[in-house]
Amino acid sequence: MTRLRAGAATDTGQVRANNQDAILVAEPVFAVADGMGGHAAGEIASEVAVESLQADDVSSRRALAEAVRQANRAVWERAKGDAELRGMGTTMCVVALVPGAPTDGEASGDPGDERIIVANVGDSRVYQFHDGDLIQITDDHSLVEDLVREGRLSHDEARTHPQRNILTRVLGNEPDVEVDTWEVIPQRGDRYLLCSDGLFNEVDDDRIASVLRRLADPEDVAQELVALANRHGGRDNVSVVVVDVVDDDDRAAAASATVATASQTVVSRGPTTAGGGTASSPALSTGGTSPVPVPPSAGNSSPSAAPATKAAKPRRVTWRSLLFVCCLLVVLGGAVAAVAWFARSTYHVGLDDEQVVIYRGRPGGLLWIQPTLAERTDLTLDDVPPARRAAVSDGKEEPSLSRAREYVATLEEQAEAERRRTTTTEATTTTTPSGSPTTGALTGTGRP
Repeated sequence: MTRLRAGAATDTGQVRANNQDAILVAEPVFAVADGMGGHAAGEIASEVAVESLQADDVSSRRALAEAVRQANRAVWERAKGDAELRGMGTTMCVVALVPGAPTDGEASGDPGDERIIVANVGDSRVYQFHDGDLIQITDDHSLVEDLVREGRLSHDEARTHPQRNILTRVLGNEPDVEVDTWEVIPQRGDRYLLCSDGLFNEVDDDRIASVLRRLADPEDVAQELVALANRHGGRDNVSVVVVDVVDDDDRAAAASATVATASQTVVSRGPTTAGGGTASSPALSTGGTSPVPVPPSAGNSSPSAAPATKAAKPRRVTWRSLLFVCCLLVVLGGAVAAVAWFARSTYHVGLDDEQVVIYRGRPGGLLWIQPTLAERTDLTLDDVPPARRAAVSDGKEEPSLSRAREYVATLEEQAEAERRRTTTTEATTTTTPSGSPTTGALTGTGRP
């Protein structure tokens, strides 16, 4: 038989005038309800729901879901009968230890097949603390959590969102309600934390996990978490129930051995709702341990046979990720454009097969951008004055095409001046037969 040990604490907090939370510690059933409504209506709603749950049979997963729906009807009927209570409601999260699924001809299943059943309506939460990791099992039925699941809000933004208290599903608003349920194999050493939003709105998951890791007694854990919420502001009622699995009849070890032998890969089917649909399932164990399969009941392959370990959810493409990609592409495009502009914003005078030409771009190019031919000239390297040839061979950079043309014009003027000097020298210099140069005409001095 699986043995449990529990501790609980509840407090009004530092701001509210009365405590509208209610808790249930009645092994094998544990619950937290967070009421809402004017005056004392929220307090009445949570009390009515817990009392109804305690009075009902919760010996199976289906029975637990029906018990929560019955609690919803109890709150609904109570509000109908009192005008001052109209509109009241409450959240509820439940952890229950139930026997295995019955077989034909039996009233109940084998006690060795006991399961932890989790049920939830609203934003009160159930966490599993397994192998040092804190995993949220339940899904909040609130506006901001719907936005988080759709990828329109981050978890950090949801914690401070002005509409974070708007719930999309509670007990007491309608005659019937959809109930989410999960099924988990009890394993020695696991802890289950049930709490109202007065805890997780004040204390982050890392601090909660630290307390669960540090303190051994569940009563001490519950008291410490309530005190921690109050130290962080205590802006709401806060309720905590901690349930420890202290003995599991070695069921987890046997299941792990079976999994190791069969080398099975278990795929989660997720939680079922009271209406027969399937809701998204949280991860129920991490830390590298082998997942423990929950075999389906005889002749039944419905989601009630969900395993304790859930497959990872696929990543969604959200508008935030698309915006990030677009911004990244804009930045990269801007960088490419800047490099291209820098590489093409100048000209240089260089050579193309010994011919002097004007290129657009930087000498030798920049990254993948090579210079392009802008203009050819009539000059060759031999026409360039010797003092300028090295600069032209390396590429004489100029800031604009007009400046490059001016530089070429200067080279042409210098080349023309050099040619004129050479021609003049050749035209005015002669050589005598003896080899002595004589300049000018010879003048005779003798008579004929």
